[in-house]
Amino acid sequence: MTLKVHEKILLTGAAGGLGKVLRESLKQNCNTLRLSDIADFGPAGANEEVMLADLADAAAVDAMVQGVDAIVHLGGISVDGPFLPIMQANILGLYNLYEAARRFGVKRIVFASSNHVVGFYSQGETINADAPPRPDSFYGLSKAFGEDLSKFYFERYGIETACVRIGSSFPKPRDRRMLATWLSYGDLHRLVTACLTTPVLKHSIIFGMSNNAVTWWDNSRAKHVGYVPQDSSDQFREEIYAQTSAPDLNNPAHTTHGGGFTVQGPYQS
Repeated sequence: MTLKVHEKILLTGAAGGLGKVLRESLKQNCNTLRLSDIADFGPAGANEEVMLADLADAAAVDAMVQGVDAIVHLGGISVDGPFLPIMQANILGLYNLYEAARRFGVKRIVFASSNHVVGFYSQGETINADAPPRPDSFYGLSKAFGEDLSKFYFERYGIETACVRIGSSFPKPRDRRMLATWLSYGDLHRLVTACLTTPVLKHSIIFGMSNNAVTWWDNSRAKHVGYVPQDSSDQFREEIYAQTSAPDLNNPAHTTHGGGFTVQGPYQS
């Protein structure tokens, strides 16, 4: 059962892949779901509001945040690439979001961080939330900044944040790495719901993964959130092994938590 404890939730990045998924499921969590993205993605449905905003535009972000009582922040650039666009969307944009939350009294945010914050750890290592960041890309670096920024806003202004280090959220795993990192759509919603409804969230780092037999991430530091995954990548293991070749152990893309992100770029000569 989904607890409806919020009157109005803002979902940023609503036009993206996971935004589209949560657009449907998050309606169970509030009376009104406000949707935002940088580009027009169609009209609002029942119990929805649509407000387009560029995260780098502080005034637009203020308008987007005013009047909501919780935020699920998926907005920004979700792949690696040149630094300046990532800086505008993921660094300046996140600052604008938290400043708006501070001014308008929003006290709970679910921030879509990423496994790429710790992408340079080896797949032979199991880490928890206390492990130092090892970003694998400009994208991962921007998410590491976001985790620090959100911690500052919690300690200075009391804005509680769940930094959800999303693994690989697709209908099913696509390769052997995703057998460890997979997060089902159902578990994604269960995790976001837990973060929105736990009585005391504080500043929490949570690995976004399903109940996979093989994993490199330990969520024991986030038991207070109450997330209990119900799906598992294990049902896809034989299929994935049959469709993919054995990993090249000399290739960081096959041996690190971050996979292919560790070998992308440089983007400027």
